[in-house]
Parts: sequence; C-alpha cells; structure tokens
Amino acid sequence: MSEFRVLHVVPRLFGHRDGVVGGAERYALELARHMADEVPTSLVCFGQERERRETMGQLDIHVIDRPWQVRRQPDNPMSLRLWRDLRRASVVHCHQQRILASSFTAAACRLSGRKVFVSDLGGGGWDVSAYISTDRWYHGHLHISEYSRSVFGHTEQPWAHVILGGVDTARFSPDPGVVRKPRVLFAGRLLPHKGINDLVAALPPGLELEIIGQPYDPRFLDDLKKMAEGKAVVFRHNCSDQALLEAYRSALCVVLPSVYRSMYGVEGKVPELLGQTLLEGMACGTPAICTDVASMPEVVADGVTGFVVPPNNPQALGEKLTWLLEHPAQTRAMGEASRARVLELFTWPAVVRRCLKIYRAGSN
Repeated sequence: MSEFRVLHVVPRLFGHRDGVVGGAERYALELARHMADEVPTSLVCFGQERERRETMGQLDIHVIDRPWQVRRQPDNPMSLRLWRDLRRASVVHCHQQRILASSFTAAACRLSGRKVFVSDLGGGGWDVSAYISTDRWYHGHLHISEYSRSVFGHTEQPWAHVILGGVDTARFSPDPGVVRKPRVLFAGRLLPHKGINDLVAALPPGLELEIIGQPYDPRFLDDLKKMAEGKAVVFRHNCSDQALLEAYRSALCVVLPSVYRSMYGVEGKVPELLGQTLLEGMACGTPAICTDVASMPEVVADGVTGFVVPPNNPQALGEKLTWLLEHPAQTRAMGEASRARVLELFTWPAVVRRCLKIYRAGSN
C-alpha cells in the first residue's frame, strides 16, 4: 500500500450517542482528530444504533453497529466487519490492548503486512492476552505516561515509547469573561477507585462540589449521595461537551482523588494511566489537585500548578481546598502556571508528531 493512511481502533467513542464521559474515549478521539490534520486518518468504533459514517473536521469516523459483546462485556465489542476498515489502512493504532478486537486487529495486521501499534488506556475485558502475552503482536506500545510504561513492565524495551497526552488548547482555554465560583469540580467515571468519596468527605464549608460523570456502580453512587446529604454537592450524569468546558472554566479547581485502595477495600495498581480531566482543567487555567497515585504527579506540579496530596486522606485534601479558597491571588497564579505547563508539555500536535515518527520508524 503506497499511501500512508492511519486507522485508530476504539472500543467506544466519546461525545456521540453511544459515547460516555471518560478520559480514554476522549484521548483516542482527540488524537485521531488532530492526526487527521497531518495525514489521512480514520477512526472505527462500535455502537448499538445503526451503522453510520460521519466526519469531524478531516477525520472519517465509522461506527459499526450491533457488535458481539464478548462475554457480555459492553467495553469488549467485536465484529468481523472490522476487517473492512483495516484493509484500507497502512498503519493501525489500537486504543486498548486487553480486548478481543485489538488482538484480532494485531493478528490481521501482522498477517497482511500492516504496521500495528497499541496504547493501553485502562480497563479491558476477556481476551487471549489473559492466557498468552500479546505484547509482541504489535510493532510498538505507545504509552501515555512514564507510569504506564513502568507498570506494564516495558521500561527497558526499545519498542515501548512514551507519547504523553494532549489537550485541544484552543478549545480548552480560559475565558476572561467567566467568573470563578467557589466550586470544586470532579469529572470522570463514577467508580470507587476514583476516590470521589474522599472528595465529598473533604469538602470544607464555603465550597460547592460538582461531580460530572456517568455512574457505573449503583452501590457507589448511592453511597456517595448518602455522604453528600447536607453538603453543597451536585451530581450531573448527562453533561454535554460545552457544559463540561464551562464547568472547567468556572471552577476554583479540578480534583482527581484516585486511590489504590477503594472505600470497599478493593486494591488496584493502575487507577490512572494519565489524568486527562486534570489536563483539560489545567488548559482552562484552573489549578488541579490530585493524589500521589500512579501517573498523576507527572501532570500536576506540586505547589506550582496545584497540589499533590496523599491518597485516602480527606483531611489533607480538605486543607488544600481551603487554602485555594483563602488565597485567591496565589490560586490565580497557579491557574496561569497550569495552562503554561499544558502548552509546554501536553498539546495534541506534539503527541501527533511523536506518534507519526514512531509509526514511520516502526519496530520488530
């Protein structure tokens, strides 16, 4: 195949009728959208509605309808119709390793002479990789943080690269006309490992808390609502892209309090692989607070763009929230430093350049 064409394979798609609010979906879509400005790029994903094709700028999107849900796992869709898209590409980038669609894609690309790469964005489902390693089925692994490369045991591997993450800094930007409110923002999936319960417990007097995201665990949502009784806490489960942007711009700070050990005692070693919502908030000139967990200290510069606090520690988190509320001048300076850090390290054009360089070099 003489023409250089890139295809991104994504289990779900953010921002469409079948989509959900989540950093993984947003990451894949934004990377593909910005890559389409540089080279011919398509994205294929799965949905339950009718099959459809659409465009987003220069990006061609194909939604395959009625996929087989492997072992009834919604995040593990598969369809042999995927091959129709694969055969039009010269390079394929999978966004999730541990799902059957990615393993099928890797095998098909290897057999047909196409380059295939993978980025693990967390999650997954049943796959052959549960029984054998599929690491070398791919020409390269493109990690979104140093933590990701480390936790997957790829630190010393020449085929493992760190591409970081990006933000659309034109869209996610401060609005001087928006007044900052005494409001703390959490955006993401409502799951126990996100540590949202610690944020609710930490909320000091004088601050509101806005929780934006889809609930995936009914018990956890019920427990959060019980904890929030008597506090200024608002839950928003169906939030548009524009509403999320407005929430970033008007918040005092954005918080991602993820934990290794949830309130139910469940342990997990990979609660975050990047922290996309932190980056989006920071790009809007909003200070960020995260826990000292996984990749997030790579995003937030402690004491400069916000704070890094110990996990499972509502008291420490509450103290930093109070500090931001009581020090408006320093808080504004942290917001400015947050955007500057994003512009320096986390832009989509920079991520695209890293990917294209690796695609063209390839690996064995």
